[in-house]
Amino acid sequence: MSAVLKNTTNTPHSKVFEKMWTLDYPELGTDPVSTEPLVSPEYFERERDLVFRRSWLNVGREEQIPNAGDYFVQEVAVCNTSIILVRGKDGTIRGFQNVCTHRSNKLVWDSKGTCGGFRCKYHGWSFTTDGRLVGIPDEEQFFDSFDKGENGLLPVTTDVWEGFIYINLEPNPKETLPEFLGEMGERLSGYPFKELSTCYTYSGVINANWKAGMYAFNEVYHLAFVHTASGGESLGTKENRYGRPLWVGLGSRHHTNTIGGNSNFKMTPVEAVAARHGPVMSQGNTKSPLGTNPSQHPNWAIDINVIFPNHFVDTFQGTYFTYNFWPISVDKTHYEVRAYYAPPKNAGERFAQEYSRVWLRDVLLEDLEMIEHSQKGLASGVRTHVHLQDSEVCVRHHLKVVADHLARAD
Repeated sequence: MSAVLKNTTNTPHSKVFEKMWTLDYPELGTDPVSTEPLVSPEYFERERDLVFRRSWLNVGREEQIPNAGDYFVQEVAVCNTSIILVRGKDGTIRGFQNVCTHRSNKLVWDSKGTCGGFRCKYHGWSFTTDGRLVGIPDEEQFFDSFDKGENGLLPVTTDVWEGFIYINLEPNPKETLPEFLGEMGERLSGYPFKELSTCYTYSGVINANWKAGMYAFNEVYHLAFVHTASGGESLGTKENRYGRPLWVGLGSRHHTNTIGGNSNFKMTPVEAVAARHGPVMSQGNTKSPLGTNPSQHPNWAIDINVIFPNHFVDTFQGTYFTYNFWPISVDKTHYEVRAYYAPPKNAGERFAQEYSRVWLRDVLLEDLEMIEHSQKGLASGVRTHVHLQDSEVCVRHHLKVVADHLARAD
């Protein structure tokens, strides 16, 4: 599988809905795919070590910790670990295992905060924000074998791309973050992420495999059926009722699926008011910011960008949102959704953002209900394989990338 996303921008727009994107990637095949990756405990255990412990993982954005001493904690249940992300006095963002180096007690219990350092609640050991051990009560009672300089916080490899904070749990990652992101990082570089700093979040737990959660947001074939009460008509058209992609780019790990908007969509009066004051996700925008709309289709609405293994960066005109699906067990997943906007300058812009936030919530609830019902059907075992059509090419791609990682076990 090529490490570079294939360029299909020359496909005539009038022919785009006739195109079979899967055929551009013969390595994917067209056969039914096994349900085992979504229900097998053994498969899930292999994913812990061969996918999540060896990949760069997005854990947040630098706006969450803008000042020296700001920190937040990211639980990574799939790897049985908890990570502190903190901005040091020098402005550098660092990651540490959330473990005191004395008796392995959890060091930071709050999910976020600001501090001058960290102090363990168990025996009072204290650490600076750059990880150094600086305080030990009754230190003289330790023995000659103890070296304070060698007992600082355990560092986690951390890097930042376009304001997104990533960690890698390998002691010596085989790739840098830019190498891992590849063409996806290059193409999205320069998108105005930093200008869109107002954030609304949703999170929770779904009773489903992490990949089942991801795949619900990897295609819009379901749009006309699941979202009849929310956003279905805003992205579907008479010519493209079933959400066939405008453009697909599959890399060695990551992929993009470009979705069109409905230029004839009739907004409700309230939605039309919101759209006059700011970007509304349901309006099918057509202005393409830097790094988006690879096919330059005139009816572009959204790019679904998936950064392996579990991070979505979905880019619109004037807004973007992210999904992170964090595995807990083979059939339980913690999801985090964040929607980003420019800071509102007036009440109208704030109203537009609130409308868009609630619209997204309603769409998510429709999807999440369907994901759990789908997982129950998979767990029943009545089907061992499922058929995927061409608009589900990104589902097929992600399944293959996970399988390739498991096959490369060393």
